[in-house]
Amino acid sequence: MSPMYGLLVAWGILTGVLIILLIYRSTLTMHEDDSIFLHETESQMHKDQTEVISKMQKITPIVKVLGALSGVMILVIAGLFIYQGLNIATTPQ
Repeated sequence: MSPMYGLLVAWGILTGVLIILLIYRSTLTMHEDDSIFLHETESQMHKDQTEVISKMQKITPIVKVLGALSGVMILVIAGLFIYQGLNIATTPQ
């Protein structure tokens, strides 16, 4: 197993987790309202909105870190691919 294969598998898993989190975050934001007008009797809606906001605040840093890691990994993979291609091209035959 070459290092390139291992990097590609790790990048695929990392990006898959990132995509799943992005889909989950988008389903959370579907239920979030920009503004709600409540009476005292509708406190359950306020509680639901507070829960959605707290979940979003927990997910957002994870999405940012996974996105940055995915980007860095694809750049490393591309750099390794170019480096290997240059080594093959400059090797005398």
